[in-house]
Amino acid sequence: MKIIECPRDAMQGLHDFIPTEKKIAYLNALLKVGFDTLDFGSFVSPKAIPQMRDTHEVVQAIQWKDSPTHLLAIIANLRGAQEACQYPQIRYLGFPFSLSETFQQRNTNKSISEALGQLREIQSLAESEGKEVVAYLSMGFGNPYGDPYNTSLVIKYAEQMAAMGIQIISLADTIGTSNPVSITRLFPELIQALPEVEIGAHLHSRPQDAADKALALLDSGVPRIDAAMKGLGGCPMAKDDLTGNMATEVLWSVLRKHGQAPQLDEQAFEEALQLATHTLPLS
Repeated sequence: MKIIECPRDAMQGLHDFIPTEKKIAYLNALLKVGFDTLDFGSFVSPKAIPQMRDTHEVVQAIQWKDSPTHLLAIIANLRGAQEACQYPQIRYLGFPFSLSETFQQRNTNKSISEALGQLREIQSLAESEGKEVVAYLSMGFGNPYGDPYNTSLVIKYAEQMAAMGIQIISLADTIGTSNPVSITRLFPELIQALPEVEIGAHLHSRPQDAADKALALLDSGVPRIDAAMKGLGGCPMAKDDLTGNMATEVLWSVLRKHGQAPQLDEQAFEEALQLATHTLPLS
């Protein structure tokens, strides 16, 4: 089981800018834990995501060489991918693609068709630069706009991505609408449809629902799960202040209880968890 720690998602929606040196200290603490991947920053317009405007500084300062953890940066277009490819320490380029036409336009100012074309170019660049693309299927459990949605649509777009050569696809519920029933119904179908692709989950959750969702993912055979310390972050479109990322400490507890937890440095984990309290304000 792979745990993908997502401090970028926890930070990006915060109103007050977190000083660069505090970001670096927190990321360095997370790099000591032993997570498979750290979603640490993004190469997007600072007007769109002001909190991530220092990603170029951060990536050059974090202590990644002695860590087993891979670095992932979110990009929204070819230009962002080109910027990320400047750094040999970055292995993964995360691209958000929405199953909802409305959300795709709001999130990246592109249609679904345009986003697929951009993703094809990014995948080609990644291959030439020795990077890997992680494609996120957002609004993966429905949307609030009345846009078309069904399981066949999820599989259709995932298959198109796999045909481009993308080997990691993560299904995101975006607004916290997934539940154990929908999780155990959708993920096995997706995994069966694309046996050569690594299927992941990026689920948002209210605190009281996180453990049940984690167990459902485990029962569904999902091999990689995104989470964030303290369960902070999430999508502001959820319109629910209690809906955030799946809490890493809850996920790890569930995985340990069922004998599926990756080996992490427990002392480093606790130290990072404490540091999260001082680095990531609740609002």
